[in-house]
Amino acid sequence: MPKALKLDKSAEEGVRELLRFLLENGKVKGVFTLSKLNEKGAVAYSLIANPETLGNAVPLFPLMPTNAGKMLSLPTPKESATEPIAAVVRPCELRAFVELVKRSQGSMENLLLISPTCGGVYPLKMAPDGGIAEKQPQYWEAVAKGDIAPDIRPACKTCVHFVPYTADITVDLIGSKNTDKECRLLLNTEKARQFTDGFAGEISEAGAESAELSQLRSKREAEREKLFGETQIEGMKGLIDIFGRCIGCHGCSKVCPICYCTLCYFESTDSEYKVATYDAELKRKGGLRVPPGTMFYHLGRLIHIATSCVGCGLCSDVCPVDIPVSTIFQKVSQPAQELFGYLAGRDVEEPMPLRTFETEEFAYVEQ
Repeated sequence: MPKALKLDKSAEEGVRELLRFLLENGKVKGVFTLSKLNEKGAVAYSLIANPETLGNAVPLFPLMPTNAGKMLSLPTPKESATEPIAAVVRPCELRAFVELVKRSQGSMENLLLISPTCGGVYPLKMAPDGGIAEKQPQYWEAVAKGDIAPDIRPACKTCVHFVPYTADITVDLIGSKNTDKECRLLLNTEKARQFTDGFAGEISEAGAESAELSQLRSKREAEREKLFGETQIEGMKGLIDIFGRCIGCHGCSKVCPICYCTLCYFESTDSEYKVATYDAELKRKGGLRVPPGTMFYHLGRLIHIATSCVGCGLCSDVCPVDIPVSTIFQKVSQPAQELFGYLAGRDVEEPMPLRTFETEEFAYVEQ
């Protein structure tokens, strides 16, 4: 049973206090967390080495400007961090990072991973004008009750993996009635206990999962079934109708943490239509959509990432033509992962389906 460390501070101030303690006492050399860029609500992930700069840190701010798993992998694709770093990331971001580690795109060495039980985040379009700040009271009220906060992204409303699987420290938020007065940190690993040694706070047993956590999981499961039911795509015509809106910006792959290839086929000259291909298509069809190949692009990406999609929702968030990419991908990836008994990012030691071999697999085909 993990230990719980309670501080008589707000949840966010408590996390900031922990990060400051880690830096000032030389337990870590840097802190990776969300930080304010201005007073209008703009935030970005930052790597902070000066404790004084932590005043701008907003580790629990309900916005995901990019997937932190992808950002966290950038300094460590070939080797581990040379000095300890504390990183505050959301559960889906942590799962994405685990998937990248499995692909040798990152290392968990010298990282202290901190993650909250997650109430979700707001769409990116709400960030620039500071609209999120006005909604935070109702957001934290929903978190305390184990409800789905209004106006958060569809991917968050339907996410049932909001408790981090591999965090060293869990920030206990869902069901906590006093996040404005109390910070409760669950020390899940020996590493967490070593790093927090000497940090002021009241230690107790963590206890069982709260009723609010179970309640929120049930509500999100129901919301997911509803959303999946509303997203019906009938055959090839349905695929053409929905992906026909694609303008070929490839924004969804740029933000996807699982799309890590330095040179993607869809960004290479090999995928470009040659003049002869245009001529052949025009003769055959009499007309050709420009840009071409959007269906091939989305289906190709779906095949590549289905067993490793963590449902972070950024692909839908950045789509300029409002294609529900995340919902479609999740509707496919969820049953695909269930078939393999696999959950993306659950455990760094769990082998990926495409790297395992079974002498008999899917031998039964339902008629």
